[in-house]
Amino acid sequence: MTNHRKGEFYAFTLSILESFFPILTLFILQSIGPLFAYALCITVATIAFAIMISYEGSWSEFKNRAAYKDLLLTTLYITTLFLLIVIGLQYTTAGNMAVIITLQLFFSYLYFNVCGDEKMGGRQTLGAFLMGIGAIIILFPDDFTLNWGDLLILLAAIISPIANIYQKRARTQVSSKTILVFRNIVALPIVLIVALCFEDVPSVTQIGSVWWFIVLNGLLVFTLSKVLWIEALHLISITKLSALISFMPIFTLIFAYMFLNELPNSRQLLGIIPVVIGSYLITRVIKA
Repeated sequence: MTNHRKGEFYAFTLSILESFFPILTLFILQSIGPLFAYALCITVATIAFAIMISYEGSWSEFKNRAAYKDLLLTTLYITTLFLLIVIGLQYTTAGNMAVIITLQLFFSYLYFNVCGDEKMGGRQTLGAFLMGIGAIIILFPDDFTLNWGDLLILLAAIISPIANIYQKRARTQVSSKTILVFRNIVALPIVLIVALCFEDVPSVTQIGSVWWFIVLNGLLVFTLSKVLWIEALHLISITKLSALISFMPIFTLIFAYMFLNELPNSRQLLGIIPVVIGSYLITRVIKA
């Protein structure tokens, strides 16, 4: 398997894992506020990364001060992104969240293809356009209005490509695990301080009622899928990665129906069609 194909495989796998994020988070939000929920999930992830790094003996990577600028900027943007998402999830559905976040494809295309150096051919451009159309069909109701939750998640989609720039740069200097544990260690005290200012501290009983969802979110979404995300960024372009994770809303709609009894509406089902076609156009290999 070539590195390019490996990057595509990582991207597709993480889209499955990431599709569980809004569902697991909604379960957690039934008992705990969004800021404490985020803090607990990254705590689980930090412990997992610390164990892995200790086993590999790679703590020495933290001595690479040349990587600190990109690591700090990654932490800033990613922390802001996830705070917007977990707060926004209080006001919208899992299906909407999954689709809105795929609009990062439009912003990736705008930042890196229209204004930047990552060029795509006509087939890939058509694919990107179709996926954007699919997201818009699902995102906007008949009156073309957004609720506050949708707007917050849309802001996260705008930030995501910028965060990926610094993650991609950092990955050329340190491993994906170092990037993730660094950003978690830096972000955790900040998130906790903000949570203490704006939310009630959850009781042991409240945490105990959703601890399984916290652990699953921490290990599957904040640990495994994030490693795959950074490794995919290292192997393929930001725009292509953003396109490949457009499969996420399809899986989320399926899982939301299975676990939350959220029945997909006709608009969501109609929007899936251009998303799938667009993803195929962007990733299809042209035979010589």
